[in-house]
Amino acid sequence: MSTRDYLEWHRPYDDPDSRLSHRLRAVQAQLAAALDHHGDGARILSLCAGQGRDVIPVLAERADVGASAVLVELDSRNAAIAEASAHDAGLESVRIICADASSPDNYRDAMPADIVLACGIFGNISDDDIRTTVEHLPSLCADGADVLWTRGRSAEHDLTPKIRGWFRDAGFEEIAFAAPLDERLSFTVGTQRLTAPPGPFEPGLRLFTFRR
Repeated sequence: MSTRDYLEWHRPYDDPDSRLSHRLRAVQAQLAAALDHHGDGARILSLCAGQGRDVIPVLAERADVGASAVLVELDSRNAAIAEASAHDAGLESVRIICADASSPDNYRDAMPADIVLACGIFGNISDDDIRTTVEHLPSLCADGADVLWTRGRSAEHDLTPKIRGWFRDAGFEEIAFAAPLDERLSFTVGTQRLTAPPGPFEPGLRLFTFRR
């Protein structure tokens, strides 16, 4: 069975007109809005963070908010790129953890977070795992935290209505939802704010398993 090369997966970001680049800008815009809401000292947790492109450029431009971030990435090559990018941007408050983001035990000290990014995950795991992840996200969150998420869609299959419902059932209120009409782009980016009490940390929890 073939295994996706997650370093190569990032290459379309080099094309500013690619689907991934358009999605990246949407994620960054919603992250900037979340930082505006949470203000000084916000704690960010990014799961399956890749090369840190969602978070690092935004924090480099928003030194005024004094935010800190923990980026969790399993691929050591991408984690090294993220670490170098944070260093080059002078972001001493950004920490990279090279570990499996599906296991919260690996980043226990990064919780609770004010902003959690679950981007690039929901299109690579089963529907049941998406629902499980959404149901357990409150255990990663501080009171009133924002969760940013992404998911692709097509005319034949659009899971986003169910995902939005699962967030609602888990105690979140939708703050933003971007779904470009251009069929070539076919992505969605959402921000959900926790309105229910945060959940307790659950040792040994596994959120999802990536499809290869």
